Parts: sequence; structure tokens; C-alpha cells
Amino acid sequence: MSIDYSKYETVIGLEIHVQLNTQSKAYCSDSTKYGAVPNTHISPISLGHPGTLPVSNEKVIEYAVRLGLALNCDIRERNEYARKNYFYADLPKGYQITQDKTPICNGGFITITDENGLPKKIELTRIHMEEDAGKSIHDIDPFDSLIDLNRAGVALLEIVSEPVLRSGEEAYNFITEIRKLVRYLDICDGNMEEGSMRCDANISVRLKGDSELRNRVEVKNMNSIRNVQKAIELESKRQIELYENGVEVDQETRNYNAARNETSVLRSKEDAHDYRYFPEPDLSPIIVKQAYIDKIKSELPALPEELYTKYTKEFGLSDYDAKNLTDSKGIALYYNEISKHTNEYKMAANIVMGPIKSYLNEKAIDIDQISLPASRISEMIQLIKDCKISASKASQELFPLMIKHIDISALKLAEDNQLIQESDSNALLEFVKQAISKFPDKAEAYKNGNKNLLGLFMGEVMKLSRGKADPKIANRIIREELEK
Repeated sequence: MSIDYSKYETVIGLEIHVQLNTQSKAYCSDSTKYGAVPNTHISPISLGHPGTLPVSNEKVIEYAVRLGLALNCDIRERNEYARKNYFYADLPKGYQITQDKTPICNGGFITITDENGLPKKIELTRIHMEEDAGKSIHDIDPFDSLIDLNRAGVALLEIVSEPVLRSGEEAYNFITEIRKLVRYLDICDGNMEEGSMRCDANISVRLKGDSELRNRVEVKNMNSIRNVQKAIELESKRQIELYENGVEVDQETRNYNAARNETSVLRSKEDAHDYRYFPEPDLSPIIVKQAYIDKIKSELPALPEELYTKYTKEFGLSDYDAKNLTDSKGIALYYNEISKHTNEYKMAANIVMGPIKSYLNEKAIDIDQISLPASRISEMIQLIKDCKISASKASQELFPLMIKHIDISALKLAEDNQLIQESDSNALLEFVKQAISKFPDKAEAYKNGNKNLLGLFMGEVMKLSRGKADPKIANRIIREELEK
């Protein structure tokens, strides 16, 4: 039986756990440094020993407000903590400190690009503060699972979307925008491979035109944005095939295996009452006042959407250029610094996305590891603008020299390495005459209408001048001499 998959639509809600880059854990002073020897960043508090008391980390509150403001949320004034009770081997207390009925951020939205390349607003349900569990390791010992509790108690923010995503591609774009945002805000490095950003997808399908939600399946264990997309597409197809064969989809949690690109059942899906939420008795409510919110708002950095608008509206850059420049916070900040020293915004964008990005890729480094100050790039731009050097020579020859000699001006480097263009008309005229005398038959063919031969003479002039001829002036002189 052939299945018409197109008559169904997928309904997706995402839960993104953002691991905050605080120096200490959410409710105690244990270090959060990644990669430490297992079970060394622990204490009686993070292990939940009797008689110990947690204390709220103020930085977590600040980061939550920062993210809430960036995502257009309403910030709650009175924030209460709750215990979420469940047993798991890497949850040492037997419960997780989280927020239940009083999330610090409510509502909000982020704009993404949908499957048709159009903007789509993705509404959020909430953002709440909680702590992480430890880590179970199953692939080191052949007989036993191992537990590393270094991560237990590390601060998280959980972002919960409304079920308004309709495809794996939209989910991919949503997570990409969230990751970009947390990096701009400096609250998380966004590395899914290291577990500092994790995503669970709640997926259901229904016939197009239906409004009622069907049973959903939560898919876990996806360590890259691409794997989230693949898992959603796989699960959507599986559910459609079940319905088409008259089988009901069970509400459950499934594990995604990237190597085999398949999902398998982990457990039946819990509902909220299964966790027996109740108020956390050891932590007082946190009051977030408007003055505190206003202070954080005034300190927010320029965010991707704001920069995109600036680059397209003020600088006149294309949609493509603006998106490329804002993809990375480091690249955007470097470009911003260049733009303070020049108004040749398009030329600056070409240099950032051309030789600078190529250099970073070649060296496998980030932009903040580059030693050349952004202000020095404006010197190179000025040389191109003044026709003292061609854009290609600037990118291919001058820029590598500037990287090696950061204390020498771009002009001096260009002069010392004979990169300055020949702009003297008399000198260029001699090169043009030599080129024409070398190909008299081609010169005659040009005069008879074969204008395509102009490139031949241009190439010869560049060869005679060792690439230093100013192309614009040389082109004009060649035309004048051939058309006499």
C-alpha cells in the first residue's frame, strides 16, 4: 500500500536545555569546569547529603533575565523553586531543583526562516531555571555503567516552545537561532557535542486541517542540530505509517540512535503529576524587581536581529551578507570595529567573508584569536579605494603580510613588497604600446569589430607591468590606442 505522506502535518514542540557558563553550580560553589576527572567537582550539597542547604546562584538569575529579555518574554517578579521527584542513577538527590508553576520567563518569541525562506514567529511557552543531573557512562566498562556526578547541579535554563514548528527544517532553524542568541548573550557556548546545549523534541502528526493534537512522542539523545532534524523526520514518518496501518501512536519517550538513524522506546511518557512536584522548602523565593530588569536590559549587547537590521538598512548590505556576518558573534564584533574606521561597508564585508574567514578556517582558529586589530583592515580598504592596490592583490598578498607584521602599516608593507599599482598614464601608455605591437593582427581584428580581444591586450599589459597596472586606467588607455 502506498502512503500519501503529504496529507499529514507534523506538530513539533522543542525543549532546549541551555547549560549556563557560570563558574559555580546553581545551588553550591562546586566548579563547573568541563573535562575534569570524574567525580572531582562534587560536594555534600550537590550530592544531597542530609543537613546540607542549597543557596541560589545570583548569576543564574541574571542570565535568565538576560535570555528572557532577548526572547521578548515577560519576566516574573516572584520566583519560587520546586522539587521534581524521580529516580535515576545519576540524580544523586532523587529530585531535581527546578521551577514548576512560577517560571521566571513567560511567553516570548523568536523569528526564524521557514521552509519557504519566509520569516516565521515561533512562540515560546516559558523559560525556567533548574539544575542538571549527572552523566551515566555505558561504553567504558563492559559489565557496569559508570556515573560521573561532576555535572550534577550545574545551572540550566530550559526553553520550551509552543507546538508551532511544522518540520525538521524549521526545528533546525529554531535551534540554530537559539544557539546563536545564547552565544551573543555570553551565557552558554552552545556546543551540543559537549552537552552544553541539549534538545528534546515532542513530535506528533495529524491530518492537515485538523486542529486537535494527537498523542506525542518525545525523542531524546540528539547531540547535534542536524540529528534533531533527522530524528524529527524519521519519527514523523514512523507515526504516519502507524496511523495508515490502523495502529495508534503510544505516548512515550524514545531514544535516537544517530549511527543507525533509528529510534527505540525508552519508557512510557510521564505526565506532570508523575513527578510529584512540590515547593522546594530549602530555598526562599527570588524577587526580581523592575529596576533590576531595566539594569540588565541596558547592558545587553547588540543582538543578531538588531545587527541584521543595521547592516541591511544603514549599511546597505544584502540579505546574504548580513546573515553571514551575524552568524557568529566574534565575526560581527570584528566587522563592527572595522566599520568604525571606514564607510566602505560592502568592501569591509567582502574582506571579512573572504580573506579573513579563509585565514581562520586554514588555521582552525576563532576570530578572537586573530592578532590583527580591526582598525588595520581599514588601512587596506583605503589603499583599495585610492586605487593604490587591487582588491585581489590586497586579499591574496597584502593581507597575509599584515597578519605577519601587525606593527607595520598597510601602505609601507605594500610599498616594500612592490604591490602598489602603477597609475601613471605615461608609464602605462608604454606598456600598452608594447602589447599592441606584439599582436598587430589582433589589433586590426579589434578595429574590425572583435571587441572581445580587449582582454588579450589587458592581460599582456598586466604581464608587462608585473601585475601592477591600475586596471581602470590601463583599460581606458588600451581602448584609446586601439580605436585611433
